[in-house]
Amino acid sequence: MPRPAGSRRGDGGEPPRGRSGLRLAQPRPRLRLVALGLTIVMVVFTGRLLQVQAVDADAYVAKAAVNRYITVPLAAERGTVTDRDGTALASTVDAYDITADPYLFTPGQSGVRNAPARAAALLAPLLDEDERDLARKLAKTGTRYVLLAKQRTPRVWRQIKDEKRKLAAEAAKGRGANVLAGIYQEKHPKRVYPNRQLAGSVLGFVDARGKGGAGVEARLDKQLAGEDGKITYAQSGGRQVPTAGVREQAAKPGSDIELTLDRDIQWAAQRAITDQVARSKADRGYVIVQDTRSGEVLAMANAPGFDPNDLSRTDAAALGNPAVQDAYEPGSTSKLMSMAAVLEEGKATPRTHVTVPNRLKRADRSFADDVDHPTWQLTLNGVLAKSSNIGTILATEQLGDTQARANRVLYDYLRKFGIGRPTGLGLPGETKGILAKPGEWSASQQYTIPFGQGLSLNAVQAASIYSTIANGGVRVTPSLVRGTTGPDGRYTPRSEPGKQRVVSERTAKTLARMLESVVDDMEGTGTTAKLPGYRVAGKTGTANRVDPRTGGYKGYTSSFAGFAPADKPRVTVYCAVQNPTKGSYFGSDVCGPVYKQVMRFTLKSLQVPPTGAAPARLPVLARSGQDQN
Repeated sequence: MPRPAGSRRGDGGEPPRGRSGLRLAQPRPRLRLVALGLTIVMVVFTGRLLQVQAVDADAYVAKAAVNRYITVPLAAERGTVTDRDGTALASTVDAYDITADPYLFTPGQSGVRNAPARAAALLAPLLDEDERDLARKLAKTGTRYVLLAKQRTPRVWRQIKDEKRKLAAEAAKGRGANVLAGIYQEKHPKRVYPNRQLAGSVLGFVDARGKGGAGVEARLDKQLAGEDGKITYAQSGGRQVPTAGVREQAAKPGSDIELTLDRDIQWAAQRAITDQVARSKADRGYVIVQDTRSGEVLAMANAPGFDPNDLSRTDAAALGNPAVQDAYEPGSTSKLMSMAAVLEEGKATPRTHVTVPNRLKRADRSFADDVDHPTWQLTLNGVLAKSSNIGTILATEQLGDTQARANRVLYDYLRKFGIGRPTGLGLPGETKGILAKPGEWSASQQYTIPFGQGLSLNAVQAASIYSTIANGGVRVTPSLVRGTTGPDGRYTPRSEPGKQRVVSERTAKTLARMLESVVDDMEGTGTTAKLPGYRVAGKTGTANRVDPRTGGYKGYTSSFAGFAPADKPRVTVYCAVQNPTKGSYFGSDVCGPVYKQVMRFTLKSLQVPPTGAAPARLPVLARSGQDQN
């Protein structure tokens, strides 16, 4: 039926018949479809997760192992040790530890079955290592790190890198495998001693762990070592991933140490004592050179020595510093302390008359001098000049109204001179010597100690005795370090050494004049140490030696100690040789020439001029009418 004119839908009329109205679709089918899709996705993800975590876990772990972050230590550069003029005695140069990742040499990673053997064949001539040993390390299982060689030069590492590049280029062309892909380097600076054996026993060495193993290297290890750092980076297939970022904790370098040693004087001392030990076929010997005013040790030479660069050729027992580690009886060089006590206590003067018989009975024995002689009529100065044991006993008996009191007074002076006390150097293994308390002295010791038997010391202590007299009676603690330079470049001088007055300046000057008689007077025992143009103060020593193996006396310790110029002291030189078996064993013959040689070189090196003053001549033989002891 036609729609009436003017009639429209929505104007209240009826909709046309036979046509239904518009309706929205039902939401449930769509929701079911979405839920089904999400379920499928979750099932896929769950299945994949199970595959990764359970089924293929080992494969993915292996892949992760090839591509991971690794942390490598950064070794701090060890500080340099120099002499007083800045000449390097111990320094550090670039070197590399050659390492490998055995996992990258497995067939699955290298692509060949015999990668360890092939790599070892290439590396053995470059590293100077056994080929079979290298192959064994490269084939090691259960580890991602092996050390193939320590501290190789940059040249060696460059050669290895060149081989790696060649193999990588061939592998890229499909011609073979890069069997060196798993070879790496770690920077491991190497300690070197450019002067080889020179001052080796003083410097010590650095052990395989990079720690100071002896000498100054051990004593000052903390300052020299610095603080290691580390670097963390991503690596893939044995190569660093440059875009993955790097975390680095920089290493802090160690401080430089300036020693008091003078390289030239050390060389002269070491050459002189080495030659003498060889000539005398002795066990060993030492020379100490000390600045009398500052207490600084200018040389500390031992023979035989060792080269810290190559410890494989050195007996482990020889790696110490005998100049501070050996405790031995000094003999007659010790008489200077006895004379100092007698003079300082006002018990005698250099001109006091001393009657010296051929034998002197005391306690349970009869004492003698080194040579048989008729009764000598000597001055106290003559007792020292002729090195009379008997005369020294007679003089020191005057220190107290009883022997026990005299022993106590002498003991106090020995202690003030540094006997039985640390030297102050603090070197590893240093002995403070042996000095029993006076109440413990045996019947014979109370008479042998005054002439240098029955007590023990080391070579630095012996030198310090003479430096004390040379320094006007004031003992300055010996020193071996002048200062340090930190990583920031700031130099810090050492603190002032300790000082102690032992005897008066007057007594010290008197003793210096008496020591001149030992060298200058024809009656003296030290004429072999005369030095043309200079006034020399010195003293010989020849002591019975305690055999360290048996504990009994066997052989001799020969020594000479003194300073120059005698009237204006600048340098002390002390020499001792243990168990000379060829030629003379007297200190004047064995060590007198060494003293002369080293003193002459030292005075010239330091440009010390002669004073030009005439030597003081105190009488050696007594005249009638002089006071007697």
